[in-house]
Amino acid sequence: MQPRRWDVFCRVIDNFGDIGVCWRLAAALGARGEQVRLWLDDDSALAWMAPGGAPGVSVQRWTAEPPALAPGEVVIEAFGCAPPDSFVAAMAKQAAAGHPPLWINLEYLSAEAYVERSHGLRSPQFSGPGAGLDKWFFYPGFSAATGGLLHDGSALANDPAGARAWLLAQPWAAGLPANARLLLLFGYPSPVWRALLPLLAPPGTVLLLPLGGLCSQLQAGTPPIGSRLLALPHLPQPDFDRLLAATDVNIVRGEDSFVRAQLCSAQPFVWQIYPQQDGAHGLKLEAFLDRYLSGSPEPLAHDIRQLFRAVNGLAARPAHVPDINTWQPLHQRWRRQLLAQHDLCSELLRFVANKQA
Repeated sequence: MQPRRWDVFCRVIDNFGDIGVCWRLAAALGARGEQVRLWLDDDSALAWMAPGGAPGVSVQRWTAEPPALAPGEVVIEAFGCAPPDSFVAAMAKQAAAGHPPLWINLEYLSAEAYVERSHGLRSPQFSGPGAGLDKWFFYPGFSAATGGLLHDGSALANDPAGARAWLLAQPWAAGLPANARLLLLFGYPSPVWRALLPLLAPPGTVLLLPLGGLCSQLQAGTPPIGSRLLALPHLPQPDFDRLLAATDVNIVRGEDSFVRAQLCSAQPFVWQIYPQQDGAHGLKLEAFLDRYLSGSPEPLAHDIRQLFRAVNGLAARPAHVPDINTWQPLHQRWRRQLLAQHDLCSELLRFVANKQA
């Protein structure tokens, strides 16, 4: 069977989460033998995120007047970014000739109930350059009724000692004690950190800070007593996954690192969700916690929920951090549950094969 040609469109909004997800997807498809053209309006982050590229993946700059390239058999718009009108018109022209591309809107990840209801739904296009085409909604998610998650890097959690050895061998980790308590803090700048860091980082903790706004915020202040700040360079995606597997606790943000912390590490994590002015992020957070904490002992579930809420500015600082040794089995059970489901790349390929049969 000939490999399909895919066009994946991605607009880089901020914080690298969108390009992170799209690059992982493109690389996963390329590893399955597909041919992927990744359209980006800003590809600068790939210089450090994916310096070696990936087999089967080419990058196309998405400019104000994009080149008139023939659409592939599958067209993905990531997060509703809407391909250029000229490209959609070319899709419609192919459809009129009897060769319609499969048009997919890859949506944002959420644990909310509407995802299972909406996954795989058809959206007929009645106007504009794509009139007459169908667009299909494809939702990543946490259950078998969704498109699943990208499982790349998940084997790292099975060898935390190897991941720690890798970390200690990095130039930026020179001088770190082998038994140091490592806390990855990959979040957004926020006033909550002033109150929470003394709780999260007891004496002896090394806070690993990826470059960004939060790193700058904390470097301008005073670290918690007895702890140390360590700014990290930008890391390629495989190395970031190793970092997650090597630390004792991961605080992550957005979507890409959120998924990686669940799959690549056997250690607990806390999610700082992207804040929205209408408060929708609070509902999204609670929907995830309802799934993540399902079946857990109530005292532990309460403490974890309060910590997640506090990190997101939705509750006051909790009295204490949940016991990591008690929390870890909960996290590992959740991770096994996710890995038992089909991964997003496999589900996407199956979806495309069914629609094009």
